Amino acid sequence: MTANGAPGASPFFFAASGAQELERFFRSAFVRHRGEPIVFLCIGTDRSTGDCLGPLVGTMLKERGVGGVIGTLREPCDADRLGREASGLPADAIVIAIDACLGRPENVGKFLLAEGPLQPARSVGAAFPPIGDYSIAAVVGEFGPKPYMTLQTTSLYAVMEMAKRIAEAGAAALAAVRSEACESRGEAHEAAFELEDDSSLK
Repeated sequence: MTANGAPGASPFFFAASGAQELERFFRSAFVRHRGEPIVFLCIGTDRSTGDCLGPLVGTMLKERGVGGVIGTLREPCDADRLGREASGLPADAIVIAIDACLGRPENVGKFLLAEGPLQPARSVGAAFPPIGDYSIAAVVGEFGPKPYMTLQTTSLYAVMEMAKRIAEAGAAALAAVRSEACESRGEAHEAAFELEDDSSLK
């Protein structure tokens, strides 16, 4: 996709550069949709260094024990699979779409975060509909007249580092929200036990 999306149709994208911003973004989505199924739709191919960010993120999330992941290096959610995967998503799932994109020079290396969909493969002229309740677009290169060449010649190291930051932030936010939920349940159970104990003494 391109960084700006379709005029009048795309949500506002916030450019983030650090892990803390990514983790806050994930955490906000997880807390808001606590108890609902979350799907990480990691879009891209393993056949292009720039466009392999999505599959890298999916693989790293799975390695960190995160479930609900679609799109890995082993099974990329590429142009051939995206339509089928999108149509097969559960109706009640909250989808976090993750993809690489090309953008303005000042945004290269940053993450465009939005509460809303992204449009996959827009920068290379493909016609996929917008997808995602939340989206993360990693700006792996500068948009120009030869987007395919830009994606093919993007630094693999840079893409891997960006993918690692997304996966680490997602896994950390999920672990924190789960820990808080467990603590809340423990406190509720403890309070209920104390009430029962008090009533038995009367």
